Amino acid sequence: MDEGLLDIAEVAERSGLAPSALRFYEKKGLITPAGRNGLRRTYHPDVLERLALITCARGAGFSVAEVSRFVVARPSDADLRVRMTTKADDLDEQIGRLSRLRDSLRHAAVCDHEPIVDCPDFKRAVGNVPQVAAPQATTPRTTAPQATAPPAAAPRATTPQAAEPQAAGRQTAGRQAAGRQTTGRQR
Repeated sequence: MDEGLLDIAEVAERSGLAPSALRFYEKKGLITPAGRNGLRRTYHPDVLERLALITCARGAGFSVAEVSRFVVARPSDADLRVRMTTKADDLDEQIGRLSRLRDSLRHAAVCDHEPIVDCPDFKRAVGNVPQVAAPQATTPRTTAPQATAPPAAAPRATTPQAAEPQAAGRQTAGRQAAGRQTTGRQR
């Protein structure tokens, strides 16, 4: 084996991804093996950079298809550039929601209001209640209204095409366990 190549186990360990995820990304054309060492795939070390990009994009809610289009993008692809700008705008909105949620959780950690979720400061931090001027204020407030979108937790994949490849093994194991529970058979 070429000394500069990494086998699939090394890539999995360094990237934090399961070998099945690497094979999945390979099947989708996102990564390419350098060859094989016996039955094991080998990769050039730069695959780790590609996997970091894929992992970051997937964590931000990009589908595998979106990542696939992005990694082959050329400067002349105007349509893809428009989609990238739209996705960047979506990420800005998501960052805003997550920032409001973070702020509300920090407030909730020290809030004495009962229940905490009814606290006006908590609601304002989340963005559900617009900022109102205090009655004793003599100068008008010029704060921008906050968005009223509900808080969003980190995006969770809800479609098979957006699901993480590592989840496939867990889902199968869960179905198998459920099958044992419902059939009542001893294996």
